[in-house]
Amino acid sequence: MTTTLDKWQRPLRTLRISVTDRCNLRCHYCMPEERYAWLPKPELLDFDEVVRLAGLFCDLGVRRIRLTGGEPLLRRDLPVLIGMLKRHTSAEEVSLTTNGLLLERFAAELREAGLDRVTVSIDTLQPDRFEALSRRDQLSSTLAGIRAAREAGFEGLKLDTVAMKGINDDELVPLLDYAREAEAEVRFIEYMDVGGATQWDPERVLTRAEILERVVATHGDVEPLPGRGSAPAERFALPSGQTFGIIASTTQPFCGACDRSRLTADGLWLHCLYALDGVDLKTPLRAGESDDALRARLREGWTARADRGAEQRAASPDRQALVPVDRLKRNPHLEMHTRGG
Repeated sequence: MTTTLDKWQRPLRTLRISVTDRCNLRCHYCMPEERYAWLPKPELLDFDEVVRLAGLFCDLGVRRIRLTGGEPLLRRDLPVLIGMLKRHTSAEEVSLTTNGLLLERFAAELREAGLDRVTVSIDTLQPDRFEALSRRDQLSSTLAGIRAAREAGFEGLKLDTVAMKGINDDELVPLLDYAREAEAEVRFIEYMDVGGATQWDPERVLTRAEILERVVATHGDVEPLPGRGSAPAERFALPSGQTFGIIASTTQPFCGACDRSRLTADGLWLHCLYALDGVDLKTPLRAGESDDALRARLREGWTARADRGAEQRAASPDRQALVPVDRLKRNPHLEMHTRGG
């Protein structure tokens, strides 16, 4: 197995590919502003370009590909891309993160195309709160999408919840109970100061320690599970045997084990979620650069990687939102919905 290591000896193993920067929700922790600068559609990579780059990444060690957005199911014919990735790359897993609004419509087709795993973002089980958080009255669609994913035969279904004080921190137990009923594993994510989180406030962060304290108070002692590896979530088991995860990127960063990089829908390669710039792969790709030359470009980029963005943010003495609004408007690549989370 090929292994490409960065400056901190972290392997290139996971690639997150954003297939669109568009989204059909407007969640306050991700897209709180009224207006956005969108990537021009002619600049988006077509499926052949995505698959070619993904294959080159796999040549250098990538084993897991996750499709993201924006909302990836807004990308026309996404199941076609999934089938191409399964047939024409050596990736061991192709997965998808979605808000679930369109999942009921596409779940069976995604499964037939070869998609291995689905993660659905869901921050609340209360319709009015869902609308307040996302500015869309669509909770029923997300819940229907989760049911459809299970009925389509997806195993290892995960639910991602951004836990925020004073907003949805009273729903940890209901979400745990719902996840059990849905045969899924919920992962509580600390509110992060990345991309377009222009209203990020450290006082809103529900920390790993606080999440565990609340879960233990209602469910009893939890047992940490071994084998985390490079996974973003630390996993725990309840006395009942139910498992859940916590992604503590804000208060307990795990940069030392990070094997992930991100490819935007228009071909910008980002080595870190907190990176303020990236490597343009679209221009040399469309200029006719050979596979060997592109592969060398990727190898050079990863071996020079020294990013530890979350750790640097955690050490900031006056931590505020990462990027001011005026800068976001000038550079849409800084947006969370563009770089794919």
